[in-house]
Amino acid sequence: MNPVSGNLTTEQLKEAVASGDIDTVIVAFTDVQGRLVGKRISARLFLEETMTGHAECCNYLLAVDVDLNTVDGYALTSWESGYGDMAMVPDLTTLRLTPWIPGTALVMADLVNASDHQPIPVAPRSVLQRQIDRLAEHGYHTNVATELEFIVFADDYRTAWKKHYNDLATESDYNIDYALHASTRMEPLLRDIRNSMDAAGMYNEGVKGECNFGQQEIAFRYAHALATCDNHSIYKSGSKEIADKHGKSITFMAKFNEREGSSCHVHASLRDDDGNPIFADESDPQGMSDTFRHFIAGQLKLMREFTLLYAPNINSYKRYVDGSFAPTAVAWGFDNRSCALRIVGRGKSMRVENRVPGADVNQYLAVSGLLASGLYGIEHKLELGEALEGNAYTSNVERVPTTLREAADLFDQSKAAREIFGDEVVDHYVHAARVEVQAFDAAITDWERIRGFERL
Repeated sequence: MNPVSGNLTTEQLKEAVASGDIDTVIVAFTDVQGRLVGKRISARLFLEETMTGHAECCNYLLAVDVDLNTVDGYALTSWESGYGDMAMVPDLTTLRLTPWIPGTALVMADLVNASDHQPIPVAPRSVLQRQIDRLAEHGYHTNVATELEFIVFADDYRTAWKKHYNDLATESDYNIDYALHASTRMEPLLRDIRNSMDAAGMYNEGVKGECNFGQQEIAFRYAHALATCDNHSIYKSGSKEIADKHGKSITFMAKFNEREGSSCHVHASLRDDDGNPIFADESDPQGMSDTFRHFIAGQLKLMREFTLLYAPNINSYKRYVDGSFAPTAVAWGFDNRSCALRIVGRGKSMRVENRVPGADVNQYLAVSGLLASGLYGIEHKLELGEALEGNAYTSNVERVPTTLREAADLFDQSKAAREIFGDEVVDHYVHAARVEVQAFDAAITDWERIRGFERL
């Protein structure tokens, strides 16, 4: 299956450059934090050299913290090794227009060593590609969709920064889940995002209000796992840029305030070499194939060990609150939103929704985790227990880790993670998590000042 996601052919790009419609090509990739990064290249140079070659960037981009500070302790790169280059090799199947940036096209890149052009294993796109390849060896191909929630604010980004993100005005004053009237206030921005992403080669399905003030979700149609994750990167970055042009800001924090958090539910299913769905079995009373049961069992088995891939930040764990629609129980159920894994659809549409990731997730890693754990279940023919009925929040099943520190330790100690992803990948992302934990432990928060300045 060819993971095509772009809407420009190379010939169309050449014509657009010749006509003056395109003068810049962004060569981009997603970093460890899940952010779209890269460089802008003259369209003429891209056509002459980069399109059939590569562009360079510093390998420190896979080994920095959120503030782009260099961090010691990574095997990939360091001051001792000189922070050398890596090569960005364009994946021309992802070439597309970016309508929100005039005169610009964008292409996603694979990261390889500058010296021998071998893939860099810790790069998020490389991590996912390895799991896609492993599934293909079994004759399985993916359909994946990510559902991103976010909160819209009336303040633009620079104003929000100056306010230290305090006292921001949300674009609604109350719960607007599925509400149309209050969401219409945001429609000029939301419509611009939807239409811009469609014009960038995506398939927008729709938009709906969510429970938190100013909260929305724009959904896109499922695609091959790699295409979905590429699209996710472009949508997340582009929607921020579009919001800025509207004088507003949006956040994909997993938990912005004490109300509902913002999720990134991931839907996944598998197909065979002929494109036939393999999760359904109409002869089964529950409509589920044995392969699907093994796939779900594998996700449950490795859920706690792989949570770092679904929840990579300190803030991610603030979202896991009982009764908040964010899962706390490692359980599965039919159309049960209190469970970590929710089974939806029937027949060819039957799929699993992993509800653990928040909107701050690195989608390449999250999809890698759920595909890898599902394949683990298939390979080991793990048996699936009974579906949880009722309220999973009050059940006695295992719980999702509650801190980044706990999740990093579980991933670090996971035999399955090291067998599946390799020591290099595990050590890289465990180190990234521990850098964040160390930074958080050293920080003095507003909560501490309010509680302790006068009253302690």
